[in-house]
Amino acid sequence: MNGRTSRRGVWLAWAVQALLVLAVLAGAVWVVHHALEVLRARGVRSGFDFLTEPAGFSISEGWLDFDASQPFRRAFLAGLINTVRAAVPAAIFSVVLGTLIGIGRLAPHVLLRGICTAYVELVRNVPLLVQLLMLAFAMANLLPDPTEPVRLLPGVWLSKGGLSVPWPMMGEGGLHFELPERGDFGVSGGASLSPEYVTIVAGLSLYSAAFVAEIVRAGILSVPQGQVLAGQALGLSPVQQLRIVVLPQALRVIVPSLTNQLLSLTKNSSLAVAVGYPELVSVANTTIGTNGRAFECIAIIMAVYLLLSLVISFGMNRYNARVALRGWR
Repeated sequence: MNGRTSRRGVWLAWAVQALLVLAVLAGAVWVVHHALEVLRARGVRSGFDFLTEPAGFSISEGWLDFDASQPFRRAFLAGLINTVRAAVPAAIFSVVLGTLIGIGRLAPHVLLRGICTAYVELVRNVPLLVQLLMLAFAMANLLPDPTEPVRLLPGVWLSKGGLSVPWPMMGEGGLHFELPERGDFGVSGGASLSPEYVTIVAGLSLYSAAFVAEIVRAGILSVPQGQVLAGQALGLSPVQQLRIVVLPQALRVIVPSLTNQLLSLTKNSSLAVAVGYPELVSVANTTIGTNGRAFECIAIIMAVYLLLSLVISFGMNRYNARVALRGWR
């Protein structure tokens, strides 16, 4: 009897949630329909029919080829792909860098701890937009010309023209990496990343890393000291204690807060419009300037970012369920 009651409770909970979702969707559809009707009544051309019309503008970069003769819907798709193209590597870099900084803030070495603390306090308290503008200024004015790039690593070159990195290529011998090479007129070969793309990825990574560092630090401090002492008693080195004992338990605290930070990073990618990177908001702004469909373009932006946030939340919640304590499920 208890099993049947429990199953009924689960099904009832799912039914209530489904009804709530349907109600929210119905409300959103009504709001959009009502807004379009009001615009038409005022003589303003409205509707989403423009998505099938030729865009009349091109997009400078991205994985999806796009030219002025293609429709607006493809332009928005190209902008979405560019948004993901910037947000995903920025999320990876910010998690790696933030984890290292968070661990560094707990290091016994005073100098290392001070540097990590100074980084967190500086970056967290300066607006992201200001940091992006400073990075864009540095890329345009402080770096050498494309004919005299700086070699950061073997096959990695940086200049005002952007960043050149090795890139996998298919050849007769199978998959291999094509290395960029410096020539008389610049760097050729490999993958060339534009200054705007480098600016937004670096800006998002450095900014979010400061918040990730605090999340990691709080997660590590949440692990009882007895667990660390147990690792010491087993003869584990400090690195082994951190990797085997502390971090696996800290993940239960880190992951929920990290989810919020990744959501914030994805939404902050919309600031790429300030540095000229053609992501979703930039495409929408150009579209508004072309045909004046402001309401429709803003609605598309809202829907896309909502969808991205739901996908990230779903994935992180699934991962959180794997690392959470059984009693928390």
